[in-house]
Amino acid sequence: MSQANLEYKTAMAALEEILTRIDDSDMGIDELASEVERATILLRECRKILMDTEKKIQDTLASFDGDSDSDGN
Repeated sequence: MSQANLEYKTAMAALEEILTRIDDSDMGIDELASEVERATILLRECRKILMDTEKKIQDTLASFDGDSDSDGN
């Protein structure tokens, strides 16, 4: 399993935990603000991982398309 995959899974698990805590408790406004800020950071990390992965896939597919064109097909 890649490091990015582990980071993504870890961040998603943390997000799920935050959402559960928000849903299940009567936290104060300061704690809620802190948890929302933490969730925002985690979402940014997940988005970056997904965008990086998408770029790698697009680059790989573009490379593959270039290889097929040079085969005379």
